[in-house]
Amino acid sequence: MSTSVQVELVMEKSYGGVGRCKCSFWFAVAHDILGILIMMVGVFGGLVIHDLFIYAGAIIIFLSLIWWVFWYSGNIDVPPEELEDDVGMMKLKERGLSRTVRRVTSRLSNGIRNSFRRNGRSSSSSSRNDRPSHCGGDVALSTVSAHVNSSRELVRETLSI
Repeated sequence: MSTSVQVELVMEKSYGGVGRCKCSFWFAVAHDILGILIMMVGVFGGLVIHDLFIYAGAIIIFLSLIWWVFWYSGNIDVPPEELEDDVGMMKLKERGLSRTVRRVTSRLSNGIRNSFRRNGRSSSSSSRNDRPSHCGGDVALSTVSAHVNSSRELVRETLSI
């Protein structure tokens, strides 16, 4: 008994030379060259402010690392299967335990989210004229102040709204 296996040939795009992110590559190279030139002027120029050129060259070379990271991360190849997101497209491989876990966590997070969205109504407040607990009612504000002119005693003044 033999089984046949069908293999599809997938042609990958080949990018010549420096890859896909040519601008980041050339910006990085330009910053490196400029930084080395400025640093060499500081070292071999015989100027009074040679340390300024040395530090400026080193800073420019350090900033070229940003462009190198952009170039490197832009050339990472990710298979299309891993690019599927969970928002619109469900992966076909998600069956069984991972599907169950996703449902449970979705219900739990939706329950927590909906509990924060409620207007503060509870079962006892719905019996009181169907108004939320934060509307109306008596509020008592108290202030404690010391009168400088009188004896040093604290006076509590209450204001009701």
